[in-house]
Parts: sequence; C-alpha cells; structure tokens
Amino acid sequence: MRPPDFIGGHPDIMYKQIAANKRNTVLIMLFFVALIAAIGWLVAYLMHDWWIALWVLIAALIYAGIQYFASAQLAVMMTGAKQITKKDNPRLYNTVENSSIATGLPMPKVYIIDDPAPNAFATGRDPKHAVVAATTGLLDIMDNKELSAVMAHEMSHVKNYDIRVSMITFGLVCIVGYITDLAVRMIWYTNRNDSDDNSPVGVIVLFFVSLLAPIAASLAQLAISREREYLADASAAHITRYPEAMISALKKLDTHAQPMRHQNPATEGLFINNPLKRGSINHLFSTHPPIEKRIERLEHGKNNF
Repeated sequence: MRPPDFIGGHPDIMYKQIAANKRNTVLIMLFFVALIAAIGWLVAYLMHDWWIALWVLIAALIYAGIQYFASAQLAVMMTGAKQITKKDNPRLYNTVENSSIATGLPMPKVYIIDDPAPNAFATGRDPKHAVVAATTGLLDIMDNKELSAVMAHEMSHVKNYDIRVSMITFGLVCIVGYITDLAVRMIWYTNRNDSDDNSPVGVIVLFFVSLLAPIAASLAQLAISREREYLADASAAHITRYPEAMISALKKLDTHAQPMRHQNPATEGLFINNPLKRGSINHLFSTHPPIEKRIERLEHGKNNF
C-alpha cells in the first residue's frame, strides 16, 4: 500500500518529484552534452580542424561515464569520510538502519567524518549504491530525535533520486570547466604561433564562452540543489512524523555552523548545510537555500504531516 499524501493539498508530490528527478537526469545530461558540443564546435571552427569537435564530445562522454560510476567514492575521498559498521558507532548505524526501513530502501553504506562542523551528506548513483555520512560534530550536538530527522533527510535524497541528479551535475560541471580552460589555452597558443591565419577575435569569443559556460552550468546545479533541499526537509518530517525534530535540527545546524576542514566547492551540494566558509564568494552561489527559509516552510506545513 502506498503511504499517505506527502503534504496536505499536494497529493503524491513525492512520487512526482522522483519521476521529475529521473527526467531531470536525462535533460541535464542532454544540456551538458549540447553545451560541450558547442564549445568543441567553436574550437574546431577557430582552429580549422573539425576532428577536434568530435574528440571533445567523445572525451566528455567517457568522462561522464566514469564519473557516473566513481563519483560516490570521489566524494568520500574528498570529504575524508571513513566507513563504519554497527559496532563502530551503534547510534549512527542504527539510526540510518531505521530510516532505511522506514523509507523501504536498501541499507546504504554508513560513513563518519572526523570534523567538529555539524553536517551530513548522501551520494551514490541509485538506492542500491548509496552512501550516507555524518560528521562527529553532528553526532555531538543532535539528540536522538534530531539525528533521526537528519538521517531521514539524507535517506530522502536517496529515495527521491536527488543523489543521481546532483552526482551527474557535479561531474558535468567539472568537465565543462576543464574543457573551456583547455580550449582557451589551445586557441591562445595557436594564435601566438600562427598569427597570419587566426584572428584575436576568436580568442576573445572563446574567452567569454569559457567564463559564461561554467557559470551557466553552476546556476543549473544551484537551482536543482535548492529545490531538492526543501523537498528533503519535508520528506524527513513525513518519514519521522515529527516535523519539530527536523526544525530543531536545522536550528542547531544554523547556530553551530562552521566551515568543514576538508572544503571543496564541488561537494558543497551534497551536504545538508553549506560546508564552506560563510561570507565567502562561494556563499553567494550556495547550493543551499537559507536555513531560515527552510524552517519557515516546515513551520508553515507542519500540521499537514
């Protein structure tokens, strides 16, 4: 039997979001492939070698494929997370296990990050290959109900296929940056060594493309990430049937927020709270909506859970 409606007045929103995230995966990949192909075409046109466009596209597709299967381990390595068993930390393991049962999902691999900054993340290509992690700082400040809400939030990302969308977006944002940087260097070097056949206009055009393409890619990632955080908050309240725990957990995350030791903008969107230094330029393009707005949404709809 299907669980009750997700939020009062919005029947089956969870199922619609899962379907939307699966469609978004395809659309995101098509968008980035088109963007990369356009960059490759521009480089090929400026260098008078159409094979370049084909090789750029092939390289991007190979990279995306590798990223699809390896990104979870890359995220674990970037954050310094260590896998645990039940005997290593029964409290965290049992909490994740309970969330797994409540959501009807396979038990994910559980990791701990030795970091005083309270935070948590989920990643993986699908529910069968999911990873859930929490920092030691999170375990220190959350009571059992709040920890259950945070883990339900992370398992919601798994259930709603947010992890797949964010993982693919993360990989393709990286490759866009690499390709545009390489393209500018190639065109600049060619112009310096063959000034009779190449115009500096081409370099200027490609330079602006190299600036705008990663920004466009990052904005797409930002828009997707912010909406999925709202949904995961509400999903957690639905799973635990206790929205006050999620609200309380968010308030603690806000009060005790601090930058993590292992900071990497590429993994920012995976975490429940922004792991980067507040007030930095990265905060302007944060993948997370303000916590006060997340709390406001939960307060507004908590009577419907």
